[in-house]
Amino acid sequence: MRHFGHIPAATRSGLFHQEPAEFSAGSPARTLAVALGATLYSPATRPRLADDVRKQAARGVASMVLCLEDSISDADVEAGEDNLVGQFAALAAAAGDTAGGREGAGGAGSGREGAGGADAGGGSGGVEDLPLLFIRVREPRQITELVSRLGETVRLLSGFVLPKFTETRGRPFLEALTAAEQASGHRLFAMPVLESPELLHLETRAETLAGIAALTGKYRERILALRLGVTDFCSNYGLRRSPDMTAYDVQIVAHVIGDVVNVLGRSDGTGFTITGPVWEYFRPGERMFKPQLRRSPFLEGRAEDLRTALIEHDLDGLLREIELDRANGLLGKTCIHPTHVLPVHALSVVSHEEFSDAQDILRPERGGGGVLRSAYTNKMNEVKPHRAWAERTLRRAEVFGVAREDIGFVELLTAGLAG
Repeated sequence: MRHFGHIPAATRSGLFHQEPAEFSAGSPARTLAVALGATLYSPATRPRLADDVRKQAARGVASMVLCLEDSISDADVEAGEDNLVGQFAALAAAAGDTAGGREGAGGAGSGREGAGGADAGGGSGGVEDLPLLFIRVREPRQITELVSRLGETVRLLSGFVLPKFTETRGRPFLEALTAAEQASGHRLFAMPVLESPELLHLETRAETLAGIAALTGKYRERILALRLGVTDFCSNYGLRRSPDMTAYDVQIVAHVIGDVVNVLGRSDGTGFTITGPVWEYFRPGERMFKPQLRRSPFLEGRAEDLRTALIEHDLDGLLREIELDRANGLLGKTCIHPTHVLPVHALSVVSHEEFSDAQDILRPERGGGGVLRSAYTNKMNEVKPHRAWAERTLRRAEVFGVAREDIGFVELLTAGLAG
């Protein structure tokens, strides 16, 4: 897989100073956590799910969650499980790889970040073109049962999304994941969703965060990323943000995000990748406020029609929220509509200016610290305080690439849509 791999190579070459690197399901956890990008959710009950997965992969989707939880009714859970087993078999058959597949990604612990390791992904043909696939479950038992039922096709699965995660509720899920990994001999990751009332309520938040930190720290090698369930946060107070508002405009939510990053997103080696909340809107609606997209970048890119389309589909609010996600320490985003994927990826590409600053800060001769003027002569780069930012930026540059000096998100969006 490669971000922007769905657009022609010649077009990609014209956009990137450094093209996005290839990765696979067997790549180190540290790489995959960044490479998740826009994680597209789909109900597990969709009758043509295998076809949907392949279609979205061809459009640039790199990670998907097949959901057995909130996206389907209680009465449909068993049917959803049955459908997943059949759809994984269909995916494997279409790839001509029922027994082989991502063998390099298998083996409990093989290729894990804790073991170091280069890209362990092997496999062949169409299997390696599939997105990273995760199943969102309701109960711990579903993990072991589904892995057993999937048989050899479990090699197409990267892990499980664990709902309403706290120290108490999360432990049985992680124990089940460990047992399933050992039984199948295949590496499986967890992505806990932080969405419980205990995390939202002020009087229990600190204790809940401390418990989550202790549990995820114990299972560190199995935690790929932490996901934020902002819709559940809002539901506890009967709130729902409009398309004119970002999650950061809802103060009770913004405070929780800040505290989660404070405890679980530190750059001292104890933190995890934390992904951005879902954007709920994808159809035109009546606007109360002015559009949030400046006209000038689109005029420069001769893409006024693109600006109009983004505004008409309420995606200007999404673009602003993506920028605020990154400013607040989040990376990647939960998505419920395919139109959200490309904006997330376009705004994840590292600008040439960011790349230049990061490289300057991390030069070996800067090891002693100090302050230097940026190559763009518009800011101060202070080596020691900015080092963690620079390291994080270069990890993002590896999987999302570095734009050419004259390329911005407008050109990336336009090329991605055309591809």
